[in-house]
Amino acid sequence: MLATAKLYAILDLGYVQPVDAARITSALLAGGAGLLQLRAKGKDRETITAVARELVPLCHEAGVPFILNDYPDLAAELGADGVHIGQDDGPLAAARAIVGEGKIIGRSTHSLEQAEAALAEGFDYIGFGPLFPTPTKLGRPGIGMENVAEMERRVGSKIPAFCIGGIKRSNLPEVLAAGARRVVIVSDLLTAEDVAQATRLVVDRLS
Repeated sequence: MLATAKLYAILDLGYVQPVDAARITSALLAGGAGLLQLRAKGKDRETITAVARELVPLCHEAGVPFILNDYPDLAAELGADGVHIGQDDGPLAAARAIVGEGKIIGRSTHSLEQAEAALAEGFDYIGFGPLFPTPTKLGRPGIGMENVAEMERRVGSKIPAFCIGGIKRSNLPEVLAAGARRVVIVSDLLTAEDVAQATRLVVDRLS
């Protein structure tokens, strides 16, 4: 599924209450999301564990990999399909030693150089951005889209590379025109009036 995934959905507890997590996740999956990540910045491990235990079976039933943001140890404990780590979260080898072989490990990258470094290190996929300023990454400026096509040529042709950061249905055509082939969309889907329909629209545009 990772190789064919075009839309990477993130269930962000900054936008969705834990009590609504399963319902929104089901809608994202019904709409055709190819990957599903649980992001829970600032939440306690008990909350993350409880929500993840609800989402893992939903993803597995849909045949979609479940990725946990941060916490390789928790990802291993919960039976997640993989973990996503940032630039400051240590090397791939350390995460691999915790989650084990056969698990997906992704890296956030914020420049062409970081994207190439993640490829060389052996990550399974990358996030590339944020293309635009976004509330999920307060204080981090957007990197723009001038390097998207080159990143796709150097990195995205070898491992899945998902452009991320401030991408919405409204600016998706602009992002695709810049050369992106895979995207992460967060708030625009999570706050949509009809989450499944909004997700389906994005998937159709990416196909």
